Amino acid sequence: MALKITDANFQAEVLDSGKVAVVDFWAEWCGPCLAVAPIIEELAKDYAGKAVIGKVDVDNNQDISMRYGIRNIPTILFIKNGQVADKQVGLAPRNVLEAKLKALL
Repeated sequence: MALKITDANFQAEVLDSGKVAVVDFWAEWCGPCLAVAPIIEELAKDYAGKAVIGKVDVDNNQDISMRYGIRNIPTILFIKNGQVADKQVGLAPRNVLEAKLKALL
């Protein structure tokens, strides 16, 4: 299951994890976000222990959303060594997201 990432745990769970992180910025009212959610869950299961896969609810975590300049959702950030290494804005199929993740592992 994808990790619930918040303003409070972002530093520890993502930046200090020592792993590549895939962070999905989403909201309950966003149709494309709901469409990408099952893909994020699959990646979380398939890459458990290899990467941090999590979700940030932008409505409840505005600090981290503003820090990374999230203007459109879904936005998926790929973070390596504490830095954004890649990103996907908008809906994308699993193979696109997985290719971005694999390139960073």
